[in-house]
Amino acid sequence: MIFGGRSGEHEVSLRSAKFVLDSLDPDKYDVQAIGISKTGEWLLEDDPMPLLEADSGQDRPPTQVPVNLPTTPPSPHRGAWLEKPLDVVFPVMHGPYGEDGTIQGLLELAGIAYVGSGVVGSAVGMDKALQKNVLSDHGIPVTSWKLFTRRAWRHEAELVLADIENTFSYPVFVKPCNLGSSVGVTKVDTESELGPALDIAATYDRRLIVEKAVPNAREIEVSVIGNEQPETSVCGEIIPGDEFYDYEAKYVNSSSREVIPADIPDTLAVEIRKMACEAFAAIDAAGLARVDFLVDGETLDVVLNEINTIPGFTAISQFPKLWAASGVNNQKLLDRLIELALERHADRHQNKTTYN
Repeated sequence: MIFGGRSGEHEVSLRSAKFVLDSLDPDKYDVQAIGISKTGEWLLEDDPMPLLEADSGQDRPPTQVPVNLPTTPPSPHRGAWLEKPLDVVFPVMHGPYGEDGTIQGLLELAGIAYVGSGVVGSAVGMDKALQKNVLSDHGIPVTSWKLFTRRAWRHEAELVLADIENTFSYPVFVKPCNLGSSVGVTKVDTESELGPALDIAATYDRRLIVEKAVPNAREIEVSVIGNEQPETSVCGEIIPGDEFYDYEAKYVNSSSREVIPADIPDTLAVEIRKMACEAFAAIDAAGLARVDFLVDGETLDVVLNEINTIPGFTAISQFPKLWAASGVNNQKLLDRLIELALERHADRHQNKTTYN
């Protein structure tokens, strides 16, 4: 299992990793934990969590040593090679470098099976603008949106503000294009709030997305597992304790509520679950995903908010909770994800790699 990483979602990854470690069957799996610090250092030990939580390379315990990678310069500390070959890697990494196709590309080059989507599915799933373009091309409704760059905001702020003002009415959401867990996301209700919101998003990514808020929105989520024949969990609803389901509401305070299964008409639940499978296939996702929808509270019109290819895996996360409500406990869920990873790896090995 690989976790942590250079991401604004580093702390969420640590929580997810602990949950996964606690849920894996110790009689079935010999788990090798590899942690990646916020500075990008790979650490090998039975439990690198304490060091990652401190996130300091100082006073490293002698058992916690950097993993030797051919592309890294020599470390002043002693290095370690994995003693056993890896059968499958579970990348429990959220955000850039873990959920965006980066770690997946490394594992592809190494020829190692891994849980979750491949390079393409991960990259499209991470980038909100690319994702919306792909989903729209497949006839899946998404929120009204517009893409800007950090450079445009910092050098042509008046043009950016005018463009947003001419395109949208308030409220809108401003987001970093490549981040999850609502990190860097701001709900903007007035013109005076727009500039500060763009400043916040620009600290996390070079691409910024502005979305029109859905009126009276109900937040409905579905968990998906599978490869080319995905299955869906029951629908769940998040009732945020604040204006929207932000980072604090997800991981810090307990004011938000969840309703599982969601109290929605059966026909709407069927529509949402079908749309989740269509989105999963559209971006070429594999293994697992959580698909988030916004439902207009009056008209019941549905738009897909986003698809998360490495959803939160903490004790309070919706992905495992939705599957538990669907009759799949944590151990069985992890077993199935590992099976799917090995199936997909075997399928890739059918590809010819020579021309003759």
